[in-house]
Amino acid sequence: MTISKDFRFPVTVRWQGEQLARVVAPELDDIEVAVPPEFRGPGERWSPEQLLVAAAASCYAVTFAAIAKRRSIPIHSLTVTGTGHVAHRDDGVIGFVALELTPRIETEPEFVRTAEHTARSAHEACLVTGALDVPVHVVPLVTAVEPAVA
Repeated sequence: MTISKDFRFPVTVRWQGEQLARVVAPELDDIEVAVPPEFRGPGERWSPEQLLVAAAASCYAVTFAAIAKRRSIPIHSLTVTGTGHVAHRDDGVIGFVALELTPRIETEPEFVRTAEHTARSAHEACLVTGALDVPVHVVPLVTAVEPAVA
């Protein structure tokens, strides 16, 4: 017998006028969103494009951290830089054509190889990157640091 889980993540977007909207989710701070300057928007706020890249990068970070915990890989530092590439696609529409994620991970010397392997595959377990219909390129940079002496 298979047990199926069904999760829901409700959000509401309220137009504020002009090119500005407010994202609302239960029990969270609101986020103001605007059209980016690249598309003649006012900028100065998160854009939907930045939120998409942030969703992919943050999903990668928490997914990597969860897998690392299960594999007992100590994380001394984890930073994920993300870049979304928007261009004319083959179908003539402007849209995302790729995402680049660069995780920078510091771990102890004996865990570097395991952390590198985990870092290269963590995006496959990420729900957000798995939902995207564009390539997600991950180039992890794993470095060794000595554990702090108490």
